[in-house]
Amino acid sequence: MPDILAENLSDKEVMGSDGASLGTLYNITVDLKTGTLRNLVVDPATATIDPDFPRDDHGHYLVPVGRVQAVKDAVVVDR
Repeated sequence: MPDILAENLSDKEVMGSDGASLGTLYNITVDLKTGTLRNLVVDPATATIDPDFPRDDHGHYLVPVGRVQAVKDAVVVDR
């Protein structure tokens, strides 16, 4: 996957591989010791069914970075 600047990901739509909108990208978590990206923090869409991702204390979905399939007009994650 080519390099993508973080500023270009802000508020990008996050969609499941099935085409369902999961919400918008809120943030990304990083392992501070290794610098490895860990999770996409997704602000859920209002009408989204539960996509089987864990939630943080604020209700955001935590999508493992390894589930990202593509980043173009939207971030597509394996569902």
